[in-house]
Amino acid sequence: MRNTSRSRYTRVGALFSAVVVTASLALASPAAQAADGPACSTPWQSGTVYTGGQEVSYEGDNYRAKWWTNSEVPGASQWGAWEKIGSCGSEVPDPDPTETPDPDPTETPDPDPTETPDPDPTETPDPDPTETPDPDQPWTSNPDEICRPDGLYQTPGVDVPYCTIYDEDGREKLPNGLEHRVIGYFTSWRTGANDAPRYLASDIPWNKVSHLNYAFAHIGSDGKVSVNEQAAGNAATDKTWPGVAGAEMDPEYPYTGHFNQLNKFKKQNPGVKTLVSVGGWAETGGHFDADGDRIADGGFYAMTQTQAKIDTFADSAVEFIRAYGFDGVDIDYEYATSNSKAGNPDDFHISDKRRGQLWAEYEDLMKTLREKLDIAGAEDGKHYMLTIAAPASGWLLRGMEVHQIAQYLDYVNIMSYDLHGAWNNYVGGNAALYDDGKDPELAAGGVYNAYSNIGYLNTDWAAHYFRGSMPAGRINIGVPFYTRGWTGVTGGENGFGGSAPLPDQTKCPSGTGPSLGGNSKCGAGAVGIDNLWHDSDPQGNEVPSGVNPIWHLLNLQNGVVGDYVDAYNVPNAITGAYTHHFDDVTKVEWWWNNTTKTFITGDSDAAISAKANYVADKGLGGVMIWELAGDYDYNADKGQYEMGSSLVNLIHDRLSNSSPYGASKANVEMPTKAIDLQVKYSEFALGDNNYPINPRVTFTNNSDITIPAGAVITFDTATSDTGEMGEQSGWGITKIASDHTGSNVGGLKGDFHTYELKVPAGGIAPGASASTKFSWRLPMTQISNLRISFGGETFATLYDLPRNVTLASAPTGNGNGNGNGGTCSAAAWVATSVYTGGQTVSHGGKEYTAKWWTQGDTPGTDAVWDETRTCR
Repeated sequence: MRNTSRSRYTRVGALFSAVVVTASLALASPAAQAADGPACSTPWQSGTVYTGGQEVSYEGDNYRAKWWTNSEVPGASQWGAWEKIGSCGSEVPDPDPTETPDPDPTETPDPDPTETPDPDPTETPDPDPTETPDPDQPWTSNPDEICRPDGLYQTPGVDVPYCTIYDEDGREKLPNGLEHRVIGYFTSWRTGANDAPRYLASDIPWNKVSHLNYAFAHIGSDGKVSVNEQAAGNAATDKTWPGVAGAEMDPEYPYTGHFNQLNKFKKQNPGVKTLVSVGGWAETGGHFDADGDRIADGGFYAMTQTQAKIDTFADSAVEFIRAYGFDGVDIDYEYATSNSKAGNPDDFHISDKRRGQLWAEYEDLMKTLREKLDIAGAEDGKHYMLTIAAPASGWLLRGMEVHQIAQYLDYVNIMSYDLHGAWNNYVGGNAALYDDGKDPELAAGGVYNAYSNIGYLNTDWAAHYFRGSMPAGRINIGVPFYTRGWTGVTGGENGFGGSAPLPDQTKCPSGTGPSLGGNSKCGAGAVGIDNLWHDSDPQGNEVPSGVNPIWHLLNLQNGVVGDYVDAYNVPNAITGAYTHHFDDVTKVEWWWNNTTKTFITGDSDAAISAKANYVADKGLGGVMIWELAGDYDYNADKGQYEMGSSLVNLIHDRLSNSSPYGASKANVEMPTKAIDLQVKYSEFALGDNNYPINPRVTFTNNSDITIPAGAVITFDTATSDTGEMGEQSGWGITKIASDHTGSNVGGLKGDFHTYELKVPAGGIAPGASASTKFSWRLPMTQISNLRISFGGETFATLYDLPRNVTLASAPTGNGNGNGNGGTCSAAAWVATSVYTGGQTVSHGGKEYTAKWWTQGDTPGTDAVWDETRTCR
């Protein structure tokens, strides 16, 4: 039998083993103290000017200045001004020695900006030289560039028609008065079979939503997108509902079923977009055939193994949406992570063996889809959307590198639910908005101690994870119109935060408890009337999980046995009473039966109101609903709650009375000129061993401008991490700002940590690369909002895919940054002048850039100078 609910069962809560926690804690351990040694010199002081030969002490070591320096931290860079002499003892010399240099020497540059020269010496290089990049050179000729969302990849050479769905601020043009998206998953299986309540396209509140995702299509045995459309009677294209008001077929279309109905109502509501969602929990690693039998042929895991298979799939996706009138493709791949035993247990035999390759293959898939959809969109005169359903758990995201696919997505839908469930015994919220510092699973795994008291099983943490590389408006949070639950709960507050292990751990369902390794125990999932929308195992047995639509829980709360229970083959009697509860910190909503000790958690009015306010207040893109059929209305004639649209109405009312969503990646004004600097990430450990997260980060200069040594790279990272990034190759990383510090109880306070590092000796020539190793602790997406400063100017980078920038380039020469024939416009080098890193001079028919402080060193004869170009 096909599963009745096809729920997004998401095992996100696997515990950290003792080894993992130990490794995590080791990262934060303090450095060993230096042994006693020579007396420490005068302590280094920020803002004091030091000259070559002076000695200072800093954090238990003595240092000697190699040249003039001001505010550079000793030891921050192996290429910097300070030479380490050795460890020193506790004896501190006179803090005011007579040999302290004159703090105001006449030749000293302005002591405030560390590399800015004296602003008024006659020999200072022209701060606006004629070789400044041409401000009129756009980086793309697409006439619709003005409408492209910030950070969205555009297929090279293709004029994607962004303005068909985006405005000139890069915001999506939304229907029904909405300022934020309201995205509902419409499922294929609520057809009314076996007298169960049906939910058809005619039941969708079309005047309150912005997007609909049809769940699900799958990858067929031929590697193409399929809904079993060749099989007679399939729900998507060959089914009718005679006598059901509103379900009449539109004769315009050569097919019937859900697809006919979706297009029928889309004509009446032309602003609402529809996307076909491919995959899902049950069909990520296989698919259901026309008889409802699961074919375990590998699904995404198999399709992504070769580019030829990816091309076949992507071509079929374009053909599919053209044939059936969809506006885009939603990929629901659960999951392309390098963590072991992640996803559907039926797929472990293939996913675990290939987990080291899954993420790179996912990148190939998403890039290919983006490019083929862009090409098709240009041909058809409409922009086709590409979106994903992404996990919210830090455990799963740790195995997804830095989410390099974000650039290909119109937006991401975060599956910020299934954060707790009966796959283990820790009783918590299905979809907490915030952390409270007491999550039972995280506490048991030592996560709070390991990660600066930041908990990662909540919607707010996940939204900030993606905010690290995307504008707020390209992020939608998921809300569950369904529940999860346990029975036999002990402890906690009305069950919340308690424990409910299955008494007989030898009877755990597949993929739960001990089968996951470590000390995990499976939970005692709620069953019977508390498990209306339950899945079935391969033998047809009920999977205990407490999955119910919200309308059923409202009936239980009122002590009402609905007239639908027999259709779901569950008991038709209620034991005990259900009381409703809401936690003001986490915004978790739940129902507690004190007689049976049953705890059931899901989102109704209180949680949905909190999340709609969160989206509006944070400027996020919107909400994604799994699934619409869980919404409720009250049938007064029957005296019971049934399928309806009350929660969607609540969301719509809030998200149509707010400011437009945030459309910019950065929270600061970015430069309008950019250079083609790209960043790649590699050498990640597998997710289970990715402690700390320690990839190689490679900067590649694809411009024709030499990036000199000492150029300053500034970038942001998500506050989903603790803000303690390290750099391991001597570039000298410095955190210069943090929007959040401390625990995340009640939410992270801001979006970004901001860092600076300096390009090392040798710079980055045109076409060249330089790499280093970064280290951080909790998952985050890519470094973002790169600015690079040198030669008195700051540039954005094409790595960020910024909107409406002009592309900087060397105006003369042969394209390698060392061209001939240009005029020497930099000021002539003067032997007695002081120059600091990044300043440019001309000498002997060439221009040079200083790597660091210098005086009297002749350009072309000393390593302090980088030759920039030949001139006259």
